[in-house]
Amino acid sequence: MKKQEAIKIFEDKSVRAVWDKQEEKWYISIIDVVKILTDSIDPAAYWRKLKQRLKEEGNETVTNCHGLKMLATDGKMRMTDVADTGQIFRLIQSIPSPKAEPFKLWLAQIAAERLDEMQDPELTIDRALDQYLQLGYSEKWINQRLKSIEIRKELTDEWKSRGLKEGVQFATLTDIITKAWADKTVKEYKTLKGLKKENLRDNMTNTELILNMLAEASTKDISQAVQPGTFEESKKVARQGGNVARVARRELEAKTGRKVVTALNAKDHLPLQNDNDDDSK
Repeated sequence: MKKQEAIKIFEDKSVRAVWDKQEEKWYISIIDVVKILTDSIDPAAYWRKLKQRLKEEGNETVTNCHGLKMLATDGKMRMTDVADTGQIFRLIQSIPSPKAEPFKLWLAQIAAERLDEMQDPELTIDRALDQYLQLGYSEKWINQRLKSIEIRKELTDEWKSRGLKEGVQFATLTDIITKAWADKTVKEYKTLKGLKKENLRDNMTNTELILNMLAEASTKDISQAVQPGTFEESKKVARQGGNVARVARRELEAKTGRKVVTALNAKDHLPLQNDNDDDSK
């Protein structure tokens, strides 16, 4: 299964979802749905009891549900029961809730939106902007984040054109770029910010995002110029691209007397500041 994980927002509550590219459908965390519909303090226990009852009744929807690893509240990837949108619709019928109808409408909407996005990729950007706004990020930060997504895509497209593979090779090159410009590996950077499985870029300040974009854009430009033929050559290019941003970072730090790479976490810091605030303070 080729998967793309996402967090959907229903009435300010998160719903974990995975898009299956091969089947072209969403798989949604059942526990998250139960939590929204029941407001249970222990949605996992509620689901266990409901699942057992439905199994005893011979409910095929429960039989066809399967598990996927998703990011848990403790920051670890854990197996959880998931269902596609059709199965979720049927499960909702077994959960008495005043939120059932609004949730069904919302579920139908996100399913339709995904199909629309496949036909018109620009819609993905528009909806990403809306979701970041719902999460409380400033418009200034969002603009930088969306641009960083575009630049990252250009870089990974370049890597693919050189015959590099997603997964370990992409992760290794990203680590080299990050270490070169920020003096930290991705893992060290996330540890500094108190992150676990969260996306590092979603928790960078504006300045950090800009320098990371410079590093990735420079890597892409250098790669296109020198046309590396092997993974080892691409590693050298990644280091060179990161070093471009490293020079800019050091010059900025020398001028301001402040570190660029800090423990400031966008989840807590950026939503509270106005667009005119200096995020390096």
